[in-house]
Amino acid sequence: MKLWQKDKTALASVERFTVGKDREMDLYLAPFDVLGSLAHTKMLASIGLLTGEELSALQQELKNIYGEISQGDFVLEDGVEDIHSQVELLLTRRLGESGKKIHSGRSRNDQVLVDLKLFLRAELESIVKDVKSLFDLLQQQSEAFKGYLLPGYTHLQIAMPSSFGLWFGAYAESLVDDLEVLKSAYKVVNKNPLGSAAGYGSSFPLNRTMTTQLLGFDDLNYNVVYAQMGRGKTEKIVAYALANLGATLAKMSMDACLFMNQNFGFISFPDELTTGSSIMPHKKNPDVWELIRSHGNKLQALPNEIAMMITNLPSGYHRDLQLLKENLFPAFQTLRDCMSMVKLMVENIRVKDNILDDEKYKYLFSVEVVNNLVLSGVPFREAYKQVGMDIESGKYVASTEVNHTHEGSINNLQTAAIQQMMESVLEGFHFERVHEAVDGLLK
Repeated sequence: MKLWQKDKTALASVERFTVGKDREMDLYLAPFDVLGSLAHTKMLASIGLLTGEELSALQQELKNIYGEISQGDFVLEDGVEDIHSQVELLLTRRLGESGKKIHSGRSRNDQVLVDLKLFLRAELESIVKDVKSLFDLLQQQSEAFKGYLLPGYTHLQIAMPSSFGLWFGAYAESLVDDLEVLKSAYKVVNKNPLGSAAGYGSSFPLNRTMTTQLLGFDDLNYNVVYAQMGRGKTEKIVAYALANLGATLAKMSMDACLFMNQNFGFISFPDELTTGSSIMPHKKNPDVWELIRSHGNKLQALPNEIAMMITNLPSGYHRDLQLLKENLFPAFQTLRDCMSMVKLMVENIRVKDNILDDEKYKYLFSVEVVNNLVLSGVPFREAYKQVGMDIESGKYVASTEVNHTHEGSINNLQTAAIQQMMESVLEGFHFERVHEAVDGLLK
């Protein structure tokens, strides 16, 4: 039989294909669908589409369903299409006709949109907390190991002295900028699309400002067409924020893999944090770092995956958008797992001392020698040429004293300033407003 033949077998195969993993992905949205309905029903009552008695019963039953979801007692029943249908079905079973009224003034399109916004908002807050925890650890290790020098490289060639204070602190400051981007994504997410219906508004006198306030959104997606156009765009913007964090973790992981290598030998870890070989008994492999690196690189691919899935879609809803959940939703847990593993490794890192005593690192200090000559009055180009000739002739003598005192250098890490930058970014999220609104809905 062909798929276009309207027999039951063909229809079943079409249904399987079109539903895909959507029911599984919908479970991520379950608590947020209930929150959206709590706000929507209050608004419906305010414009006369629900009686006070109906509102009271619906609110209580929605809170009961929220509790069931929180306790893990909620399932999508066989034959129920999606999370929205399941919640409405439960309300109708328990309350009768009033349960059928909750869909007034909205479409599954804006219902999915508000669920997504609420879900993404909560996930981004969770990521922010994990980033801050990792940041604090990196800052702590930066101070703890600020006296431990190591080679700095350009082109993977020995370049100038660096330190583990700088190395840990660099990744801490990188997380500050990553959170700046994530904050921008959060601002895009934290706008209310509810009331845009199928993407063209409603003839009901909906109070969209009311639902915005009830759900703790900062503002509205005002234009109803744009509210629907925001689906896909919002996910892509969030993916870019996750990708930046993935890039930071991947780069740090690559450093760690190199530094663990016996030819470097700068750091090591307890045996239980490394893995062995099936035939080489001496091996202590950096599998944790390698997997973090790969996961980080996968996260960097995520914005492009989403971009390709929404490229050239016209305005309005399209079923293509359903698949975005499969790509984006698991990425949050992946990122959280990676940050947890980075914390575990950084907490247990063993840093080698006196690395630069090795003869092969003597040329690291050539710039120090040049600068000392300049400070004694020799023009820079003449000093550079003199030291270069000394190196070529074998007359070069390293001066191993490092006098880097400017802001952000080896002997002036500016840890407190970087901490203040992080605090400033965090203050811009205003999570407390969201918590207050959600708590108010669930009272």
